[in-house]
Amino acid sequence: MTLVKRAKTWSDPDSAAPTDTTIAEATAALQSEVSALKKEKSKPLLASRRFLFPFGIILGALIAFSLIEPRDLQDLHAHLSLLLGEYELSIPGLDLSSVEAEWQRLRSNIPEIWRFTNDGREFEVGEAMSARGLTAHHPVILIPGVISTGLESWSTDPEYRPFFRQKLWGGFNMLSQVTFNRDKWIAALLLDPVTGLDPPGAKIRAAEGIEAAASFVQGYWVWAKIVENLAAVNYDTNNLHLAPYDWRLSYYNLEERDGYFSRLKTTIEGFKRRQNRKAVIAAHSMGATVVLYFFKWVESPEHGGGGPDWVENHIEAYISVAGTHLGVAKAMTAFLSGEMRDTVQMNRAGAYVLERFFSRAERQRLFRSWAGSASMWIKGGDAIWGGLDGAPDDAHNCTQTHGSIIAFRTPPPPLGTASTPAGVEPDPTNMTADAASAWILEHTPSTFQKMMETNFSFGIERDEAVLKANGADHRKWTNPLEVQLPYAPSMKMFCVYGHGKETERSYWYAQQLNEYEETSIDRSDGLDPLCVDAEDKAACEAGSIFDRPLARKSWIDAEFTDAKLVPEVLNGVAQGEGDGTVNLVSLGAMCVEGWKRPRWNPANISVVTVELPHRPVPSLPRGGANTSEHVDILGSTRVNEIILMAATGVGHEVEESFVSDIRRYAAKMKWD
Repeated sequence: MTLVKRAKTWSDPDSAAPTDTTIAEATAALQSEVSALKKEKSKPLLASRRFLFPFGIILGALIAFSLIEPRDLQDLHAHLSLLLGEYELSIPGLDLSSVEAEWQRLRSNIPEIWRFTNDGREFEVGEAMSARGLTAHHPVILIPGVISTGLESWSTDPEYRPFFRQKLWGGFNMLSQVTFNRDKWIAALLLDPVTGLDPPGAKIRAAEGIEAAASFVQGYWVWAKIVENLAAVNYDTNNLHLAPYDWRLSYYNLEERDGYFSRLKTTIEGFKRRQNRKAVIAAHSMGATVVLYFFKWVESPEHGGGGPDWVENHIEAYISVAGTHLGVAKAMTAFLSGEMRDTVQMNRAGAYVLERFFSRAERQRLFRSWAGSASMWIKGGDAIWGGLDGAPDDAHNCTQTHGSIIAFRTPPPPLGTASTPAGVEPDPTNMTADAASAWILEHTPSTFQKMMETNFSFGIERDEAVLKANGADHRKWTNPLEVQLPYAPSMKMFCVYGHGKETERSYWYAQQLNEYEETSIDRSDGLDPLCVDAEDKAACEAGSIFDRPLARKSWIDAEFTDAKLVPEVLNGVAQGEGDGTVNLVSLGAMCVEGWKRPRWNPANISVVTVELPHRPVPSLPRGGANTSEHVDILGSTRVNEIILMAATGVGHEVEESFVSDIRRYAAKMKWD
């Protein structure tokens, strides 16, 4: 017999009887709920859950479908067979070849314009060059930019064995490790803060071959388009070499640990011996800085030993694509607070996910341990980037100059007031490039400061005798303002970059009165990193942990947006000109002005500048043939044409082209 609990219908003497007011409130609440339900039902179909949920599933399936390659199905078959074999199981007739055939047939019927990985322009430039009768002439060397090269683990330490020969940077395996094995992933990618090399147990190396930087993940190409078009004019692995590198390392350690520049020199010399032709080098982004370092390294008798005429004898042309010649403004904020525009302008959900996976402190640790990326610190200081009285690339009607590269919304109180207690550094003022560089360094661990001092230099040198002497100082080789180009009068240089996409240029920062940088707290606990691996222990012991004031935490003032300012400030970031990543000042100033002067270009090397307007096709995820965004420019038609023209021996046909005011901006800079 089933027992049913009946609702109470009699009067309970211990409970108060419902009043008319209570009944009225309950009635109003029910009516409100009913009204809300009606509104929910009356929502448009496109905004309802019934539409959004299945739409999300279908969209995800389409994206996944577009990224599948035939080898993925083959790998699935192999893995499934291996897994079944482990448990002594079998599935009769298991064969995915028919699935693969059907999948390829279906995929071949999809119009090219709807594919996410391709847009129908594969081999187009190469085929047009081939139709002209042009073919491979000079051997070609491709130098990737920062983060473009895949990194894989070679550690046999028990802690890292599950990663062996797997890509920890690049590829979908990276996404898996970041999601499910985040702490070990970070530990593996960090470099030792003192040596700048592998930390104990970890061993990460750059992937090898063209595939190391052809694509970042399956479907997201980097150098793949250029390789395809070079192949169409008879390039292959016998006359084409992609030189991947571990972009985390300082350039000095690239040679010390991996012999990178020695191998690059040997490769170019091998091409010269076999084909009796000089090479063409094409470099993207930070790769342009790697090439400038290589030119000085190969000449140096203490390093490459090639002598002053090696570049002249071995390099036909050098093409800088979106080169970070004078640094990147966003690098400064990355090292200071682990932020940039992409992080502070996320919606709340995205910001939560980012902070959940990588806090600001963790991003700081990664950036500061990757000495290679420090080569993108801005160079030239106020002379190039401007001062509080104005910057060369300011708009004519600006109300806030870019020369103030870091500004603070609240004016600092006078020194000695209650808000500046003893032992705490005073609130900062607005800072120019020179002041900001010094201030940011002061807010980083001294191990980072020591790394910067021993590897890089960021000033401007105007004395020709000193410029020549700097050819023997490897710390200067990443800064084109402090060294001369090689004496190679027959070599041709091409500066190719995009313009027309807003690029972060200056910042507004905020501070919390009672929150301090971790490095400051370490000092107060007697853990001053200045004494890590110090040569002069006596000097460390003589110093006091209170010699330097505590530094307040700083971060981009994401709450500050002001559309009335010129340039407009959005979430604490003021935009300038560039390619979306690298500032126009860095992309073009050396090309149109610095290297036109004998002081920095004693051989009068021909430097041709080609600016490409950013004209993406909205319907194409990567912008199409006329995009000039920092990475997508590698797939643009014009960049592919310029590289192939230089490679096939008709580089003299490339003409200068300008769409920005870079020549006017450069003329305002203090070169003399």
